[in-house]
Amino acid sequence: MTRPLLVVDAANVVGSVPDGWWRDRAGAAARLRDDLVEVAEHGLPDLPGPLEVVLVVEGKARHVESVPGVRVVSAPGSGDDAIVDVVRANPPDRPCTVVTADRGLRHRVTALNAAVLGPRTVRRPG
Repeated sequence: MTRPLLVVDAANVVGSVPDGWWRDRAGAAARLRDDLVEVAEHGLPDLPGPLEVVLVVEGKARHVESVPGVRVVSAPGSGDDAIVDVVRANPPDRPCTVVTADRGLRHRVTALNAAVLGPRTVRRPG
């Protein structure tokens, strides 16, 4: 059976908590990536695992690398466009969920039949 796809908007999720992430954007994205390994194995309350997790990074976090359980996609330009590309490439019969609070991106991915969850679903409490 194919694992459901979870696509995470790194910039949006990292930026959802004012914890000093702006001083080290790549480090914040790497910490999020590492937290997502457990999500890939066990899933989320409304999305049971195991999941295929894709973390889309951009800008100063573009050099964050994949780890077992989490594939990192480095956006050459707009992170939103890269997320839409990942969702569009997903087979239509495979469940896909995008984690973001970005309203415009939410509209773009739901038009492609993806579900959407907010950033707090994958952020560890502070």
